[in-house]
Amino acid sequence: MINQLTPKLRTPDLPEHERHVLEQALAAFQEATGLNTQILRLEPEVPNAERADTVIEIAFHGGAERFQVEIKQADRFGTLGQIQQQLGRLPGLGLWVAPKIANDMADKCRELGLHFIDAQGNAYINTPCAFVFIKGQRRRGEGVGDLQKAPRAGTATALRVMFALLCEPALMNAPYREINQAAGVALGVIGGVFDDLNTRGYTTGGDKRGARRLLERKKLMDEWVTNYPIKLRPKLNPRRFRANDPDWWKQVDITHYEAQWGGEIAADKLTQYLKPATTTIYLHGQDKRKNLTRLVADNKLRAAPDGDIEVLDAFWHLPDTDAKDTVPPLLVYADLLEMLDPRADETVRMIHEQFLADA
Repeated sequence: MINQLTPKLRTPDLPEHERHVLEQALAAFQEATGLNTQILRLEPEVPNAERADTVIEIAFHGGAERFQVEIKQADRFGTLGQIQQQLGRLPGLGLWVAPKIANDMADKCRELGLHFIDAQGNAYINTPCAFVFIKGQRRRGEGVGDLQKAPRAGTATALRVMFALLCEPALMNAPYREINQAAGVALGVIGGVFDDLNTRGYTTGGDKRGARRLLERKKLMDEWVTNYPIKLRPKLNPRRFRANDPDWWKQVDITHYEAQWGGEIAADKLTQYLKPATTTIYLHGQDKRKNLTRLVADNKLRAAPDGDIEVLDAFWHLPDTDAKDTVPPLLVYADLLEMLDPRADETVRMIHEQFLADA
């Protein structure tokens, strides 16, 4: 039988809606395969430590296997790279649990070797004890909704605020006007974002509750990386170009155009490891159109819908980081994960370990 979660397992790391998805997924998996599962007790929580959402055990006919579980909603391929990176940093076998995984996502998971189960009864597991691959299942009458239930959790506005807080932790207790300037959002929405973060256990304090503290930095970072390419990036006025010379960027001082390198070029500058094949540029300043015009003219770029040069509007203002020629490492990390390119896998790991793991 499936062991239901008991109160002692209800940690701040496993909110009610995530626990519901997990229970539904385990029930669907048992119904589809006839295999028993068990939720194992976690070790005591260590804030910001690298850990799974929970640990489960599946009793296969060839023996029992334990899995480190990541519960996350994903509706695009780019998120799979992030999930694979997260599970890869944990000991033993990893398992992604989601409300629903579409057929094309299931096929991609199998290609990547990413184990999963979902609340519809779909699954991919390939271990020495068993092979399971089920797709196309849909349970009727099962009310499993999105994981992002909080109204502000995945909005572009909330993501701007979260990015500023993650890059500049001192902003946690700064006046709202400073946060407004750093994140480029209206003053009136900042309190609601903090209330949402408090409710979901990411932060504590504020107002009469004392100084604010960020309790779950790593989980908040993972949530930001998951939502950024879906909810915020498409709103950054993306434009694409091509250059005659693939190495055009090597002689360019990008700050001359009030801009910063993102993506592969930023990753190369941070790690000296990746050979860039694409270009990502974030434009700052009040006169973005003029700066873009100069950038295009000076470097003989030409507009191309499928070009390998992408220009986006910057969505933050952080003086300590904006003076550099590369965007903050968190954004570089998110850009690389969105590519889902095996060339960048090692660079993604390096950026996480060198710039984000102990942040």
